[in-house]
Amino acid sequence: MSSDTRSLEVLLPVLADGEFHSGEALGALLGVSRTAVWKQLQKLEALGLAVESIKGRGYRLSRPLDLLSVPEVLAATSESARAQLQLRLLLQTDSTNVQAMQVAEGGAAHGLVVLAEQQVAGRGRRGRQWVSPFGANIYLSLVWRFAGGAAALSGLSLAVGVACARALRSAGLVAVGLKWPNDLLVDGRKLGGILLEMTGDPAGECQVVIGIGLNVQMGDAEAEAIEQPWTSLRREGLSVSRSTVVGLLLEQLVAVLTQFGREGFTSLRQEWSALDIYRDAPVTLLSVSQSVAGVARGVDDGGALLLETDDGIQTFHGGEVSVRSRP
Repeated sequence: MSSDTRSLEVLLPVLADGEFHSGEALGALLGVSRTAVWKQLQKLEALGLAVESIKGRGYRLSRPLDLLSVPEVLAATSESARAQLQLRLLLQTDSTNVQAMQVAEGGAAHGLVVLAEQQVAGRGRRGRQWVSPFGANIYLSLVWRFAGGAAALSGLSLAVGVACARALRSAGLVAVGLKWPNDLLVDGRKLGGILLEMTGDPAGECQVVIGIGLNVQMGDAEAEAIEQPWTSLRREGLSVSRSTVVGLLLEQLVAVLTQFGREGFTSLRQEWSALDIYRDAPVTLLSVSQSVAGVARGVDDGGALLLETDDGIQTFHGGEVSVRSRP
């Protein structure tokens, strides 16, 4: 661990309350002189955190932080779920999926959870940027092992969506819905997304990195790069801590992934359909080469979208298209 990281790990929990702290007190914590404190605080600004300074009062962050806590995450999970997980919490990383994939490619990593306070190269579906400000949202990747290769993973992203919806409902957000194949929405506004990446034998045992990004307290300025309507847990009135939400997510992920590994998506199809925001709605499916208009008729047992067109019911798979509502 670098000295910069150690300094940040000391400063952040103290300043997270958003209150003023004197230079003398911060210097004592860091083991540096008062004059050296500002140099350390500039490292916070490099993370996108604004630091305010008032003579005679000291320093504070412009907004309080709800920092992630591994003990609090684990407290929100059951003993049986905790037994299957290994948590790794990073202050900053390129992408939690990248970090998890590197471990998974090196061998057994079943149950590894990578969390980060900030991503500098967060990715969404089709390589899109995932806006990832420090300490504002949830950036989580979980490695899970499956037998049967890629063929057995049909519908997995939808199953993960069910787990996320269960967790958010248990936290108090009852209005959450699912958009095929991998988005979490509230009243048409994007709350979160799911990104799956596989490593291992496509025809045998493989490991899947399940990436989840969830907006918790995204600010308007931080969200300027988002090109679609969005929302966050705070905007929806949910004040549960980020750590508790992570714990609830992991609890449901373990349960759903265990069920999926045993029974496939079939046993989760009805639950996903009840959360489907486009059920029986007119939609347009967009791919690189074409767009297809029709009426969404749910999904089949493999999680493929069923679209009713003038030519009858057509089947589309998650990697091929995106769905947009139409009048």
